[in-house]
Order: sequence, then C-alpha cells, then structure tokens
Amino acid sequence: MKKLFVMLAAVAFVVAFTAPAFAAEWSFYGSARIGTFWSDQDYGDKELKGAMTDDNDLDLDHSLQSNSRIGANVKVSDNLVGRFEYGHTSTVNLRILWGEYDFGGFKLGVGQNYTPLNWFYSNQVVAGDTDMLPYGGVYNGRRAMVRGTFGGLEVALVQPNKPLTGEAVAASWAWDGTAWKETAAKGRFKDTDVTIPQLQAKYSFKVAGLALDIAGGYQTYQVVDAADKDEDITSYVAALGATYNVGPFYIAGNYWMGQNVGNMGMWNVGSPDAGYDAGDDKILDSDGYGFLLVAAFTLSDMLRFEGGWGFTSFDVDKADKKDETQAYYVQATINLAKGVFIVPEIGKIDYMKDSSGVKEGDTTYYGLKWQINF
Repeated sequence: MKKLFVMLAAVAFVVAFTAPAFAAEWSFYGSARIGTFWSDQDYGDKELKGAMTDDNDLDLDHSLQSNSRIGANVKVSDNLVGRFEYGHTSTVNLRILWGEYDFGGFKLGVGQNYTPLNWFYSNQVVAGDTDMLPYGGVYNGRRAMVRGTFGGLEVALVQPNKPLTGEAVAASWAWDGTAWKETAAKGRFKDTDVTIPQLQAKYSFKVAGLALDIAGGYQTYQVVDAADKDEDITSYVAALGATYNVGPFYIAGNYWMGQNVGNMGMWNVGSPDAGYDAGDDKILDSDGYGFLLVAAFTLSDMLRFEGGWGFTSFDVDKADKKDETQAYYVQATINLAKGVFIVPEIGKIDYMKDSSGVKEGDTTYYGLKWQINF
C-alpha cells in the first residue's frame, strides 16, 4: 500500500507540473524542398579557376534545400504564444525559437526570429529560395533579439554581428603607384569591443491596396589594431518597401542605402565589409545601395507567373570604381495539389565589374523547385 501511495503521489506531482503544457495548442508543420538547377557560370576576366579548367563551368545541383523545415506554432493562451522551427544544412539547425506575450497594445517577443530588416517581396527559388535578397532585397537573417511591437511599429535589440578577435575583419588596400587595389590579405585586429546591441526598427502601414514598410538599423563596435589604436566600425541601413495587390496582379519593390552593411550582417552579393588601410592605419567605409522590382500575375488557382530584377552597388573609400551586381528571373508556380507544387525558373546573375574595373562574369541558371508542405 505504501508503494502504491508513493507511485500515485509521483504521478500527481508530474501531472501538476505538466498540465499547463497539455493545455497548450500545438500546431505542427513541415516543408520538404528539392532544388534541381543547372548553372552555367562564366568567370569573366577573373582567373578563379585552375589552369586545367575552362573559363565556363556547367554544373547540376539536385539536393535537399537548406530551408526545408519542420516546426510548430504553440498557443498557450490568447496572450501567450510561441514557435520553434528546425531546418537542414549539413546538420539539423535551429531556425526559430520564439516566445511572445501580448500585454494589450504592446507585444514583447524574446528568442531567435527574423529581425525587422527581412522583407520577402520576391519568390525567386534558385539556390534554396534566394528570393532576390542578396541582389537588391533586404535581409538580415534570423537572430537572437528582444522585440517590442506597438501596432505597426517594431523595435528590436538584436544580437550584434561582429568578427572574432584575430579573424579577418576588413579588406586591406594598398597603393600600387597608380591606383588603390584590394589585396588578398585582410586586416586583422587584436581585440573587438561591443558595448551596445544592434538596433533595428520597422513601421508598416496600409493605404487602400498599398502596403508600405519603412525600416532602419544601426550597429557600432570598436576594434584595436596591431598598434593598439582604437577604431570604430559603424554600420547603418535605411530601407523603404512597398507591395500593391489589385485583382490578379502583384507589384512590389524596395530601395535601401547604407554604410558597412556587410559588417552588420546584411546579405548582399559583392558587399564588402569596411576596409582597412594598413599604410595610414585607418578604417575605409563601404557605402552601398540596392533596389528590387517584382511583378506577378495569377492566372488561376493552379498557375502563377512572376518576374523580378534587382541591383546593388558598393563603393569603398579609395577604391577605383564601384562594385555592382544585377540579377533577373522569370518563373511559373504550378500547383499540382493542396500543398504540392513545382516552380520552373530561369534567370541570370551578372556580377558586372569589381572595384578595380575587372569583369567578374555571370551565371545563367535554369531548373525547378519541388515542394510539399505538410
């Protein structure tokens, strides 16, 4: 009898502490994605390939996309919600772990999630659903943060994006007698001091069928060079975006501008971090801007067409020229059943010229994505 009493007491103890979890509503979801794409890369005037290879390279990528995922939305009450999501890279990785409480007029969110500087206006699918984010889009990724939401306003204290001490943290530049050239070696610093989190904010509102987003971000940290000199690396970005839906038509676009956006973790192809002039022992800032335009037409529940064009430009202090990139694509989304669809797509990424005026080549790709959501 005594053993039975102890066992019942233990069960009661467990139930008492797990009852709130049983009361929560769990809504699981998943998405399996395979990309099948052929990429024809022209290396331009860059001698990136070995002497035994050609200047052009055609390759097939048929693999599980890294943004395949499984997760759940959790509702504990009308005020308290949460979410987790795992994805696939070379191993299983945590994409999202988020909790949010609604105090009424103000929401407090804590965990890892998409920051305010993440806008998914394009549905470009190559390379794991790139969405044109590095070719003029706005993307800061999923980061640890504390976020407050006041209606359409989001304000977030975001995990800083900083290099580790002793790692290559800035491009080095040298004068060759006629012009400034980026060298293979990178500037290295003895120490990196971060005293404040990355700051981000976004305000969203709608006017008729037009949805507008205005956002900005700021980050600063201090580095100590080999001569024990303190230098500040300051980054900022400001962005404006809009989407417009009218009947079967969808139009979207954004423009951003900033300084040292690579240092704050913005994803842009060809985006250099702040430079470092070893001769004068000073930081060289990288100024940049980009824009994106997308248009789509939904013919029926089974078929949707979309196309987009994006452009980025970066100018590092003392560099000869701007480093520019553009990309464009067209696609069709074909729904085979509920949650089952394929997306044939063809596009081109033109790397144009680097900061020394050298042609960097381009990549033409074609193929399709296979996706099942469950």
